[in-house]
Amino acid sequence: MGGRMARRLVDAGYKLFIFDTNAAAMEPLLAAGAQRVESPAALASAAEIVLVSLPTPPVVEAVALGPDGIIAGSRVKIFVDTSTTGSVYAKRVAAGLAAKGIVAADAPVSGGLKGAEQGTLAVMLSCPQEARAVLEPVLSHLGKVFHVGTEPGQGQTMKLLNNLLSAAAMAISSEAVVMGVKAGLDPRQIVDVLNSGTGRNSATVDKFPRFIIPRTFNLGFALGLLNKDVRLCMAEADALGVPMIVGSAVRQLLAIATASEGEDGDMTEIVKPVERWAGVEVSEPRQ
Repeated sequence: MGGRMARRLVDAGYKLFIFDTNAAAMEPLLAAGAQRVESPAALASAAEIVLVSLPTPPVVEAVALGPDGIIAGSRVKIFVDTSTTGSVYAKRVAAGLAAKGIVAADAPVSGGLKGAEQGTLAVMLSCPQEARAVLEPVLSHLGKVFHVGTEPGQGQTMKLLNNLLSAAAMAISSEAVVMGVKAGLDPRQIVDVLNSGTGRNSATVDKFPRFIIPRTFNLGFALGLLNKDVRLCMAEADALGVPMIVGSAVRQLLAIATASEGEDGDMTEIVKPVERWAGVEVSEPRQ
């Protein structure tokens, strides 16, 4: 996601400084004209706006507030987190950066690798109004910007709601389609009918026809990351006193799928434990 978003900024004519612990990940951007620096601190000494796309909340916190992190930079004014970290970490990072006069903005994104490449992401921006005026022209190259709030963590909460619903659609659609296949129905026809009726959702429209029925399982979003996002959402719901009865069931199935298929398994592999329990496979009918 980060590489694709960065490429859109390079192509839009921005002078881009980049850093990644994986040197190979930077090569396409360097070839496109980006300039490499040697640390997050160096990045924050080269640019006034720093955007990060990172895998977990502790990594975001270390990159932002660590001894060689963004906070040690001499030029940075705004820190933009496009990762999914949850509101607790967002508030912690914002408070730490504020001590150095750096504004922190949530800007988690949704839309997958394709959306990142094509600039059609949903960008859930939360930041003060002054920063909004600066950031929206930049972030508009990544997709549609929704300014959801002015407080740290509000963008993160919005993203967790999105990912909970995405996981829920994947979980319940897995059970429904597996049930249909067990009853002898054709999986392609199952999703065609669902998509023409009230059962239509993101899993039946996109994930089943493109990644599950063909058995490619290469949507590009890891089970471990989705499991992390749903757990963060459950924790925030608990802190807010909001019951998550259906969400808890989704979390349980997702935890089972992550344990059986591995942290690096594709999120579309949620269907596999359900298939094994039912003794069927959601795939093209064998000729």
